[in-house]
Amino acid sequence: MEDRIPERIDSKFRYVLLTAARAEQLMRGARPKVEIPVPKPTTTAMAEVDRDAIEWGYGPSPEEQEAAAAAEAAAAAMAAQGEAGGEEEVH
Repeated sequence: MEDRIPERIDSKFRYVLLTAARAEQLMRGARPKVEIPVPKPTTTAMAEVDRDAIEWGYGPSPEEQEAAAAAEAAAAAMAAQGEAGGEEEVH
């Protein structure tokens, strides 16, 4: 491993997370995407991350997650309101 992290990765923490997740996949039987002299899962995962051989993304931003949660809550409230409206008593 080099002393610097790949340019596409924003922090050492993310580098470790990506490498650990990929090493776990390799230990569970995933096929390596690079050939290295010492085919240990962690070393292979580090080489794959270093060579940008695996796809990864940041996922949704916190703002997007909050907006989606608010939309789900609003839809659930409207559905509950619609069910309660259908149970009115008739005299």
